[in-house]
Amino acid sequence: MNRDTGPLTDEAAGVAGILNRIERLGNSLPHPATLFAALALGVVLLSGLAGALGWSAIHPITGAEVKAISLLDGPGIRRMLEGTVKNFTSFAPLGTVLVAMLGLGIAERSGLLGALLARLVRAARPSQLSFLVVFAGVLSSLAADAGYVVLIPLAGWLFHAAGRHPFAGIAAAFAGVSAGYSANLMIGSLDALLGGLSTEAARLIDPAYEVTAAGNWWFIIASTVLIAAAGTWVTERITAPRLGTYTGEVAEGGEDPAALAGSEKGLRAAGWVSLAGLALVLWGLLPADGVLRNPETGSILGSTAISAIVVLIALFAAAAGIAYGRAAGTLPSTTAIMEAMESTMATMAGYLVLMFFAAQFVAWFGWTQLGVITAIHGAAVLQTLDLGTLPLLLTFIVIASLINLVIGSASAKWGIMAPVFVPMLYLLGISPEAAQMAYRIGDSVSNVLTPLMPYFALVVAFMQRYDRRAGVGTLMATMLPYSLTLLLCWSALLGVWIVFDWPLGPGATIALP
Repeated sequence: MNRDTGPLTDEAAGVAGILNRIERLGNSLPHPATLFAALALGVVLLSGLAGALGWSAIHPITGAEVKAISLLDGPGIRRMLEGTVKNFTSFAPLGTVLVAMLGLGIAERSGLLGALLARLVRAARPSQLSFLVVFAGVLSSLAADAGYVVLIPLAGWLFHAAGRHPFAGIAAAFAGVSAGYSANLMIGSLDALLGGLSTEAARLIDPAYEVTAAGNWWFIIASTVLIAAAGTWVTERITAPRLGTYTGEVAEGGEDPAALAGSEKGLRAAGWVSLAGLALVLWGLLPADGVLRNPETGSILGSTAISAIVVLIALFAAAAGIAYGRAAGTLPSTTAIMEAMESTMATMAGYLVLMFFAAQFVAWFGWTQLGVITAIHGAAVLQTLDLGTLPLLLTFIVIASLINLVIGSASAKWGIMAPVFVPMLYLLGISPEAAQMAYRIGDSVSNVLTPLMPYFALVVAFMQRYDRRAGVGTLMATMLPYSLTLLLCWSALLGVWIVFDWPLGPGATIALP
């Protein structure tokens, strides 16, 4: 790897040694694309075995039997063949990333990103840099998937521009965006979605019970500060010392931001264009009948401005990049603008290959029902335990974290688990809001470790821009300290909340009245 660690303390050297062994083990695996292809094949073979053995579970909502579906029989083979193209083209990260990179590619090639990052580097101290990256990552969940496709690569560029290892920036951003996914200062669409599922589950016992979108609000506000602080600590004390000094070069398509000269004229032009774009967005949001509001509810929550945030970011980046490029002379013509987009897409070839196999693996795993069966049986095990409130919720966090390794979607998992755990905990005197928050902790902290998380492969691809040898092992070894630290700190915060019996949100207690 392209790193020079220099001297480390005995403790740091011990941690680094363990993580290095994990990295070597992980990277001894085949190329990430080959690995996903092998995993997809493994799912097919396992589905055949599961189908032959009759693996099944009873669905907690419908009461119907969920059977493992084989992909080795006639219908399974036909479904795989007929669904290959759709699996790829409908894979969530694919279009999102490509659209975002079209706009960001213009901003990057024009020199705008380099100029902005160089200015940020001069203004921020190293400790502030880590905190700001993690904090921004946590807040990015309000903008759907924008954090994955915008903030993570920007964090790599920013750390590189500051003379620090870009992997540290990528890791800090990934920790904030993904491991801190359920924390925020504001209520978002995830809160409303999970609250709706929790309400339906609670009504299996109490038909009048309602879990509002604000049911976890106070706790997630505190969680935001905790995650930003913990993520900063891991970055500065574990990740950065282990990675050391970056000694490589940025791959083609990822110019060194520090080497790009900032143009005051270009920055002024980009600033005016950005202000004009912001004014247009506010014009569409602020009026009660604004075109960017939710057309059904008139609310900003669930509005076009939120659901299309990646498109808006791409447009902002493209417009600002063009303005910068024309003023600074780096994009003198429309031909240069088109060439900027073309060259950016050319750098995404490896990502496209990786996404093809990752898309098949995720789709096929979902078809087999193996993840659902695993989740249901895991829930049944927890139900048999006779524990108090705190041990039970902590155990639930661990189980949710483990189940997250086999089912990527937060809403899908909660749709399966809520009808089991919410009524069970309700009968034990624990509120649905507390059950929901425990689930959110467990679901978040292991996001950075599972290849089933759709954007996992994307982060590997971002790392490979700085080191072609980076693989799944590199990412998992880098992110493991974040996952374990946040699991401990976040669980401890919930424990403090339980001990002092603080409300999780407006009118939402931990114990039922």
